[in-house]
Amino acid sequence: MHTVLLKEAESQGSPSLKMSTLSAASCEGTPALDGAEEKKPLKPCCACPETKKARDICIIEKGEESCTDLIEAHKDCMRALGFKI
Repeated sequence: MHTVLLKEAESQGSPSLKMSTLSAASCEGTPALDGAEEKKPLKPCCACPETKKARDICIIEKGEESCTDLIEAHKDCMRALGFKI
């Protein structure tokens, strides 16, 4: 499906659509057609979105020093998913 969108975007001369489609595809899970495909591993950028968002907002608004609890919560979430942090 992404290939079709890319070809349509290229034919219409729309590089922004092409980039958006590629960016979205990097974090979206694609369902297996017959269940035969292996599940792709979770990328660190897509893991723990709730703790990541709270951490990032806190750091932007208050500074890193004031957000150690949220930073640690995000690290704990990442570790729980098997990332070595």
